[in-house]
Formats: sequence, structure tokens, C-alpha cells
Amino acid sequence: MSRNDNKLARLAKERRDKMKAAGVYENEPTIEDQLARIEEDIRRLKIEFDVYFNGGAKRPPYDTKMRVESHLKRLGDDRTLSFAQRYHYNSLATRYASFRELWRRMLQGREEGRDPAMAARALGRDTTPFERAEFSCTDVRREVRTVKGVYDALIAAKRNCGEAIRDLSFAKFHRLVMERTDTLKEKIGSDRVTFSVDIVEGHVSFKAKADK
Repeated sequence: MSRNDNKLARLAKERRDKMKAAGVYENEPTIEDQLARIEEDIRRLKIEFDVYFNGGAKRPPYDTKMRVESHLKRLGDDRTLSFAQRYHYNSLATRYASFRELWRRMLQGREEGRDPAMAARALGRDTTPFERAEFSCTDVRREVRTVKGVYDALIAAKRNCGEAIRDLSFAKFHRLVMERTDTLKEKIGSDRVTFSVDIVEGHVSFKAKADK
């Protein structure tokens, strides 16, 4: 074992000893676990800031922001990180720094009463005016093109409002639509279903109703 490896092992042991002294003995999260948690926390923090800037929250998510920064600092001070772990950490820290600067500029712009469209563009939102869309079909399982049109309209509306779309794939949306239409058909007794996508008071409105 090299001298550097001995040093890293000693540092790791010292860190474990400190945690034991603080009463932490088992289920200690690994470096990979901590990196994954920070990555997820940054993603959630971005969503919370998006909600705030879109008017869905009264105050910025400072508590979440402080928690993310605390985790970043604690892991950044860990000298036992391997090269790959340090590279991953640096990429997360860089991403967070870019978000933090963006949020700072947007908060400053809001305080100074700047054009909200500038903030929307900074968030990657589509500022093109959205027009209400409506689609009708009788078989959502086979009329994939129609369902795709509903999906595209929904994504466009979400982008316009700055709402998250990362976890909404077409396949997932198609499954949800099939489940919802089956329930509607059983309740109303009609084969034709109409979908509408609109923006109401800054938020996406998606509705499905069976034509009587």
C-alpha cells in the first residue's frame, strides 16, 4: 500500500471515529449515497425555485437552499474522496453554483421590478402565448396520434408555465390517459372522450370528459 493510500485510510478511519463519537455507528451513508442525495436535492431545489418564481410560493425556498449548501460543504471538506468521487462532486458543485447565480439575478430583478419575461427566459420557459387546445377520440389505445397531440400540448403548456416535465414521458402519459378514459367511460357510458389543455391563472389545466 502506498503512502497516499495509508493517508487516505487514516483519514477515513478518523472520520468514522468522529462519527462514532457523535453517536453514529451503523447505516452510515456511503460517499455515493451522499452524492446521489445532493444531486436529488439540487433537482428538488430547482423545482421549488421554479414554483416560487411562477407565483406558487410566497417566499423563496431558503431552508432547502441552506440544506443543500450544508451538504455540499460537508462533502467538499471530505479528503477521502476518490478521484472519480471528487470529479462527480465538482460537477454537482458547478451545477449548483450556476443555479445559485441565476436565482440571485432573478431575485434581484424581481426586487427591482424588471420585466418578468426576462426571468422566464432565464429559467428556460417558453414565453410564446399559449392557446387552449382540445382533442376528441374514441379509442385512446389505437388513436396514438391524437393522444400524442394532447401530450405535446400539455408539454408546451408546462414549458410556458415553467412546470417540471422531466418525469412525464409520452409512454407514462399514455398509460395515465388510458386509465382515466376507462374510468370515465364506465361512469358516463360514452365511448368518445374530449381532452382539453389550457393555462389558468399561471397554471396548467388538463381535463378529460366523456361526451354524452
